[in-house]
Amino acid sequence: MKRTLDWNKYLEKAAETVAEGIVMLKNDNNALPLDTSKTVSVFGRIQLHYYKSGTGSGGMVNVSKVTGIVDGLVDAGVKINEKLFDIYRQWDEENPFDQGDGWGGEPWNQKEMPLDESVVEEAASLSDTAIVIIGRTAGEEQDARLEEGSYLLTSTELDMLKKVRKHFKKVVVLLNVGGLIDLEQILECSPDSLLYVWQGGMTGGTGTAAVLTGKVSPSGKLPDTIAYKISDYPSDKYFGDKNKAVYKEDIFVGYRWFETFAKDKVLYPFGFGLSYTTFDIELTDVKNTENETIISVIVTNTGKFKGKEVVQVYCEAPQGRLGKPQMVLCAFEKTRELAPFEAHSMEIRVKHNDLASYDDSDGKNCWILEKGKYIFHIGNSVRNCTLQCSYEIENDKIIEQCSQALAPHAEFDRIRAVSSANGVSYVMEKAPLSKINEEKCRLDNLPAEIAYTGDKGIKLADVKNGKYTMEEFVAQLSDHDLSCIIRGEGMGSPRVTAGTASAFGGVSDALVKFGVPAGCCSDGPSGMRLDCGTKAFSLPNGTLIASTFNRKLVEELFEFMGTEMIANKVDCLLGPGMNIHRHPLNGRNFEYFSEDPFLTGHMASAELNGLHKIGVTGTIKHFCANNQETNRHFLDSIVSERALREIYLKSFEIAVKVGKAKTIMTTYGSINGLWTAGSFDLNTTILRDEWGFKGFTMTDWWANVNFRGHEPKRNYYVPMARAQNDVYMVCSDSSCIDEDIEAALKDGTLTRAELQRNAMNILGFIIDTHAMKRIMGEEDTVEIINRSEGDDASDEPVVFYEIEDNFKLDLSGVKSEKGKNHSFALIISKQGWYDVTITASSTQSPLAQIPVTIFAMGTASGTLTWNGTDGKPVALNCEIPFFSRFTAIRLYFAQNGLDLHSIEFRLVREADDMDLAFAEDN
Repeated sequence: MKRTLDWNKYLEKAAETVAEGIVMLKNDNNALPLDTSKTVSVFGRIQLHYYKSGTGSGGMVNVSKVTGIVDGLVDAGVKINEKLFDIYRQWDEENPFDQGDGWGGEPWNQKEMPLDESVVEEAASLSDTAIVIIGRTAGEEQDARLEEGSYLLTSTELDMLKKVRKHFKKVVVLLNVGGLIDLEQILECSPDSLLYVWQGGMTGGTGTAAVLTGKVSPSGKLPDTIAYKISDYPSDKYFGDKNKAVYKEDIFVGYRWFETFAKDKVLYPFGFGLSYTTFDIELTDVKNTENETIISVIVTNTGKFKGKEVVQVYCEAPQGRLGKPQMVLCAFEKTRELAPFEAHSMEIRVKHNDLASYDDSDGKNCWILEKGKYIFHIGNSVRNCTLQCSYEIENDKIIEQCSQALAPHAEFDRIRAVSSANGVSYVMEKAPLSKINEEKCRLDNLPAEIAYTGDKGIKLADVKNGKYTMEEFVAQLSDHDLSCIIRGEGMGSPRVTAGTASAFGGVSDALVKFGVPAGCCSDGPSGMRLDCGTKAFSLPNGTLIASTFNRKLVEELFEFMGTEMIANKVDCLLGPGMNIHRHPLNGRNFEYFSEDPFLTGHMASAELNGLHKIGVTGTIKHFCANNQETNRHFLDSIVSERALREIYLKSFEIAVKVGKAKTIMTTYGSINGLWTAGSFDLNTTILRDEWGFKGFTMTDWWANVNFRGHEPKRNYYVPMARAQNDVYMVCSDSSCIDEDIEAALKDGTLTRAELQRNAMNILGFIIDTHAMKRIMGEEDTVEIINRSEGDDASDEPVVFYEIEDNFKLDLSGVKSEKGKNHSFALIISKQGWYDVTITASSTQSPLAQIPVTIFAMGTASGTLTWNGTDGKPVALNCEIPFFSRFTAIRLYFAQNGLDLHSIEFRLVREADDMDLAFAEDN
């Protein structure tokens, strides 16, 4: 099949998503939309460094151009105060952007330019309106902190806000951030308008400008509750410990807590978001069936601007024996764009099963609808629901009987709601502990072994074409073949697209001979990470996407994403990230959607539906309860089965059942004492037996695995395979003999049947991928049109070079060209620290500064700067850790005028256990 990807339409759809995801919290004094005939003064250095995404695997997308907010405004015809812009530009050149050191090392904020009052006064004399941009990034390895420059404003930012407010008639504050930051100090400065513009990817400025100029009326809604103080969040007391995260708040996360117990602590409620227009929602009909309630409404635009509205339905369930949140989101739909006085009829379906609570008490372990009245509140935020309808259940109704799974082993107290004459309050109770024998559950569910036949000449394509069964194919695989297929190879495996995260499936020559293709995984939720420097499309972040509340729009965006994946021979995008925003300081919240599992699950499903239309998929992650970055590899999340089922697993369940998820990634840490990569309860009992998942499950990269009661360790395949976590990501050489697996097969700790089961999970997925099409000679082709020259992906193959202790590569003929890259890849035989020396010359003046940044696996690992050398070779060096066998190297040239001669790699210190522990955090 020949496909066409129109890059302009891709950009337009992404900008449309950005515009719909922007949340306007305040708009007084007719500050917005902007009058495009008047000059606007823009403050804040982030106007020059728009944060397209957070950091780490969720943000490392190579792009040639990011359209920032000022760019978008200028393109939209807004007159910018050029003199003020030049002041910022000159200061920025003298105070370079700090990229930090290594993986996860970029600071969460950048130094802000101190503002002289005279500069503000002069700017105010030229314009009535000021736009102040506050920026924050976030990402893997470290959480945000309750300090200046992270969750709080810096003194320089606060000073900027106060001076701008003093001199300007209208002040608009834009928050270019991945997640929530403190609003108290901002609101004390009384801005006229306040908007979360989030992180909108490479075209974020275009979408933002569309809202600011009134081309699009804002329609984004908050995916999180904004409280007055960080201490108001119910998880705050239990967040940040390096060893244990005790989920004492239980199911009362976000608005479930605030609407039930702490309404007075809310600054902006969940689901809130202003528009330039107003809407009226009228309830026209309600139909109750056995399985669902069908609510019909008419939404009318009653204002003067065109716009969209989100109709939200919340359920108030009877408190019953279990105790419940006051309100729970159970349905939402977004209107089409309505002209003034135009009406839109909508039918919203509430599935009764979505209203069930999980009873983990006294061995009941079931989903249940307790008897009583279920009241549906209909409106446009959790606090603005003026319409009501209901249905009633006369007797308790068990929706699904489950097995106890993932329950805690350590005693702790949790919150439970109780009702009284004075309303709903809470008490602390002991969370029910696990009573099951995990090993017995595994043994009772062992698959039957398929008798080994040896090579019968059956290829995987024969299974695809219906000539043989999958069982007949798998019967040919030896123990060694089975041990290979459960190990992904990477990062940057030469078997797949250069610079991607891993190869899986056909990771040995023997498997390839059987016709098993090597599938390709690439990070991540914000677009494809291609460490060799290949350009890709950078998407809006997860929080912005959730704020759209628009399934159809997100599905359309990810159809474009899927087509781009085919063009790059990528089968699995490692995303969406769909953990819950348990606490505002989680450094990875930008990748994730919301504090609410229903919204999270349905937005993830929209992404998956878009990808599946194109024949590719996303890997939902991190399964589950990855809600803190601090010490994430060794953090034990202690949480009740009820909280897991209703909050932290629910979004994944929706993605499996509604989004038809095909691949899942487990977490780094442990849940209730057992690392998720080796949890039979998680990967088999819940995921497969209860939810009916048919795809394959992978670990996170270089994850730890353990048996209960034993220390975790990397590359521990036996407990992983037994748990039916099918693939270990990643290994440096997936085709080598593994002694642990051999020994486990001999002593019966692991059965051949379990390996066969895992292999069938992997093969059952890969047989329906584009990778399979490629190996069968039926590859789809993609023509990309309207892509700018600087954004083109290179068709040149990346060359791999093997390194022993020393390696020198000739770079003669390579000249630095501003904004360009030179890429190649290394096969590292000895992991460790390497001295990297680049020899280069320049005929420029002695005062010239010509920097070259060395990127290893996509991370800026060192910058070397030459002055003019009078044409003579000069060697500069830095030390870089190489802990992956396949390492993409990219040299980025920030200036012209450097002639490269060579680059040399010399092993300084081979990796020891401490270094490998460091590698786990990378």
